[in-house]
Amino acid sequence: MLFEGKFTQDGFENRVTKLYGIRYPIIQAGMLWASGWRLASAVSNAGGLGIIGAGSMYPDVLLEHIRKCKQATDKPFAVNLPMLYPQIDEHIAHIIAEKVPIVFTSAGNPKTWTGKLKEHGIIVTHVVSSAKFAKKCEDAGCDAVVAEGFEAGGHNGREETTTLCLIPAARQAIKIPLLAAGGIGTGRAMYAMMVLGAEGVQMGSRFVASHEASSHMAFKEAVIKANEGDTIVTLKQLTPVRLIKNKFYEQVQEAENNCASIEHMQQLLGRARAKNGMFEGNLEEGELEIGQVSSIIIEIKHAGDIVADVWEEFKATAKAPFTF
Repeated sequence: MLFEGKFTQDGFENRVTKLYGIRYPIIQAGMLWASGWRLASAVSNAGGLGIIGAGSMYPDVLLEHIRKCKQATDKPFAVNLPMLYPQIDEHIAHIIAEKVPIVFTSAGNPKTWTGKLKEHGIIVTHVVSSAKFAKKCEDAGCDAVVAEGFEAGGHNGREETTTLCLIPAARQAIKIPLLAAGGIGTGRAMYAMMVLGAEGVQMGSRFVASHEASSHMAFKEAVIKANEGDTIVTLKQLTPVRLIKNKFYEQVQEAENNCASIEHMQQLLGRARAKNGMFEGNLEEGELEIGQVSSIIIEIKHAGDIVADVWEEFKATAKAPFTF
């Protein structure tokens, strides 16, 4: 076998499954407007690690989702916490009070909250887009790192490093457990990432197209209809984000072509643009964040079935990796 770990009767055993207490090294990303308690609990119940995406929730809403997730599953789950969130201290307080076992932090300095979370026995994983920042996570005391390549949907790294290049570089840079993200939606892709040095995978776009995702059905249907080349990274003057091309993207492109100021771009983005697109289903004026892997997602499925399908394909590929 070309990767560390071993198959067991119930799943797989390696550093990632032991760290999180899960059967399969399959993690569902904490996505804006898609990752509520229904999706997180369904993934956790299926043997992966479900994550509640706190970035699109007010503190009282996050508290509600944490409590409902605890009622829906007795398995480990996590909360994803973008560190740019304005009320992050309230989120942290709820996470600690509710004894959430695992937190995935992103979009900020891992030193800021890692120590406090670990003081309360919380496992901390940070999401990065470069090997350099993966090392900073290790130095900050994080328990694991997600290295996310340029193929990923949503907010993206300025380095524009693809997952294929990023994972080996991150593996060389750190000794703690490493998860791969960006462009992963199948068991074959999971196998490839494990061969390159990852010990598990985090998938976002594949779980957006699930019945349990809280995103709007119109957005889910747009995801499964997306073809190669339909997504693009834009808004590089502000915060790079990969989204489906639509009327909003065309307005952004026109503004960038006209060398618009950052202030103008901020006005164009406005407030709640992502909510308008992904949660409310406005496919023309909304921001539709999704990854390149959407071009091979052709069906909306139950989250548990997605976990099972990815795992079975991974096992089959591990047994005969060059059979097509």
